[in-house]
Amino acid sequence: MAVRRASRTVTAVPEPPPRRRRRGLAFLLVLVLLAASGGFVASGFGVWTWPRWRNPFAQQEIDRSGPALLQSMRDLSRYVAAEGTFQVVIDLERNRRFIPDALLKDRILFVAVGSVEGYVDFAGLTGDAIVVSPDATRVEITLPPVQLTEPRLDVDASYVVSEDRGLINRIGDLFDSDPDRLSAVYQRASESIAQAAADSGLVERTRRNTEDMLRGMLRQLGFTQVTVAFAES
Repeated sequence: MAVRRASRTVTAVPEPPPRRRRRGLAFLLVLVLLAASGGFVASGFGVWTWPRWRNPFAQQEIDRSGPALLQSMRDLSRYVAAEGTFQVVIDLERNRRFIPDALLKDRILFVAVGSVEGYVDFAGLTGDAIVVSPDATRVEITLPPVQLTEPRLDVDASYVVSEDRGLINRIGDLFDSDPDRLSAVYQRASESIAQAAADSGLVERTRRNTEDMLRGMLRQLGFTQVTVAFAES
């Protein structure tokens, strides 16, 4: 009697396409490179270091001991270091020769009050005006000469003490005033105040206050020795 064996069917599993295999290898290679980002890849020609991302919050050092110091001083522009208030008495008289003063005369006694400022113009500083030592502990500065502003007359504080005018002058005022009369007084007052400021020591005070300001500022920046000089006017 013949015995019949049951047949068994075997199903073959297809291999993945070559394209998918290449994608898997590429993905694995990317992972390896990312894992090695902190290390290096060695080759026969040398060592190549993987670039690192720069920390935007990392500490940095900025050296401003050179041109930045010059620019900062230029930004001060006109540094007013002192101011003086002056009072002068103007006794101005105008008359005519061979004409009696009782007829033609104009005398005014005027008290003028005005102020003058002493300043240093930092805007014109050049590159060689500031010399910093190699170790940034000493600095030498050569400044422009001290200047005085034009007198600023205080009209509210100034006043006329007395006036003495001849008969013709008084009659002329009835028909037409003399606008140049007070202008001449103000001009003479401005000149007198300017001379008083120049003789008062305002220039020396301005120079001394400027030196003190710069020494204090530069020592705060780390300079231990500060030398300040002024150019000749």
